[in-house]
Amino acid sequence: MASGTPLFLGLLSGTSLDAVDAALARFETGRTELVAARAHPIPETLRGELRALAEGTEQELERLARADRALGELLAEAALALLEEARLAPEAVAAIGSHGQTVRHLPGQASVQIGDPAVLAERTGIPVVADFRRRDLAAGGQGAPLAPAFHAACLRAPGRARAVLNLGGIANLTVLPADPRAPVAGFDIGPGNTLLDAWARRHLGRPWDEGGRWAAAGQVHPGLLERLLADPYFSQPPPKSTGPEHFGMPWLERALKGLEPGLAPQDVQATLCELTAVTAAAAVERHAPAAEEVLVCGGGAANAELMRRLAARLPGRRVAPTDVAGLPAPWVEALLFAWLAREALAGRAVDLRAVTGARRPVILGTLHPGRCGFPTPLA
Repeated sequence: MASGTPLFLGLLSGTSLDAVDAALARFETGRTELVAARAHPIPETLRGELRALAEGTEQELERLARADRALGELLAEAALALLEEARLAPEAVAAIGSHGQTVRHLPGQASVQIGDPAVLAERTGIPVVADFRRRDLAAGGQGAPLAPAFHAACLRAPGRARAVLNLGGIANLTVLPADPRAPVAGFDIGPGNTLLDAWARRHLGRPWDEGGRWAAAGQVHPGLLERLLADPYFSQPPPKSTGPEHFGMPWLERALKGLEPGLAPQDVQATLCELTAVTAAAAVERHAPAAEEVLVCGGGAANAELMRRLAARLPGRRVAPTDVAGLPAPWVEALLFAWLAREALAGRAVDLRAVTGARRPVILGTLHPGRCGFPTPLA
């Protein structure tokens, strides 16, 4: 890829709040070059505030304003640390695409992401494109998921039917038909890692169940799994999107009520792992029946037990991380927001009609100028 191709930096803090993901990339037609990437730690105090806001808290408006500013500072810190590691000056970056942190998602109504982009632009000096979901909502969409457009740009292979599973906090599916004229589809499936991580934090005191080893030591509880799968969301047709507002710990705790008190925590973890595998596999079978390959990205791609369960439920299909197709699985979402920044600077509308239900393709994101003003539009 030509060294003169503009660089873009993507930033997000995912549902699990384990770190700020930062990825620096170049894009050309059909090719993505990951130049550098970094998982930047989130201070525990800020992590607690972000969780409280996502769950609902007292003095919410004031706490939201403070967390918005604090996260903007942290995002700038992450961006500058990544540039220092890559030995690049901020002037080398055309724009930052910042998703920030979702603290409330109301499908089709509103979606709130924080991480003040004005602070980010001021601290780095780099133009920032942020607030990607609102324009899709304004156009009649759900506001999520946004990833299918990027998956289509980077992972679509004419003549080969593929499905892409993004196993982040919330799992979502992208359907990439073999026919290049067929529309790309996608939707949120349900819990990915959000409950797995929350249960691990509660019982292991760790941010996640590394490799799924704790889940592998447990047994699936059929009664609990049946209760979880009874949620109407799973049978709801797309377009649809969701978040931890729906599939959070209160949801799990309601399902646990009345079950035997001696239910081992690792059995709950095994059941949650099975829930993600069952719902993801069912989504592929129903909506991407022709898919020869299921490419997996997000944190769930590193969960060996989850990947094993997923492959067992999708026999006859290749189930593999997106790395095999040239996109490093841990960084796909950060790359998505770097790519969306590029699309916004180029003035290109993103077509999510078959994903979110938007009425028309729209340019996503709002632009905040860097220290030298607005960037030159891309060709």
